Amino acid sequence: MSTLKDTIQQATKAAMKAREKARLGTLRLISAELKRIEVDERIELDDARILAVLDKMVKQRRDSITQFEDAGRTELADIEKAEMVIIQEFLPEQLSEDEIAELVKEAIAATGAAGMQDMGKVMGIVKPKVQGRGDMGAVSKLVKAQLS
Repeated sequence: MSTLKDTIQQATKAAMKAREKARLGTLRLISAELKRIEVDERIELDDARILAVLDKMVKQRRDSITQFEDAGRTELADIEKAEMVIIQEFLPEQLSEDEIAELVKEAIAATGAAGMQDMGKVMGIVKPKVQGRGDMGAVSKLVKAQLS
């Protein structure tokens, strides 16, 4: 079993003992999503895949927060923000914008990318390094800016 999955299970047990209802609910959402993927694909998730799932869950929360705030539903946006904070606890430390820009420069140099048609090559190198440690939308914008 992966160490990240163990960490999530330990946090779930701790939340149960501490009677932290909101935290427990979010941790159960994470566990349910991981279990769903394992059952659907008949695999045991490794830490890299779990990070990708958690990253996706954070992205979903960001999108929901934007939509709720646009609709004036701040109470629902606050719930999503709280869930996002809990999910981010299990992600590695986020990269700074400068660190991401440096990774993009290295990838462009490594691939010899000359224009927008080479964006896929650059993203292919950058994505595994940034996964779970930065917003891929921001990475994509940086790549576009440097290639155009």
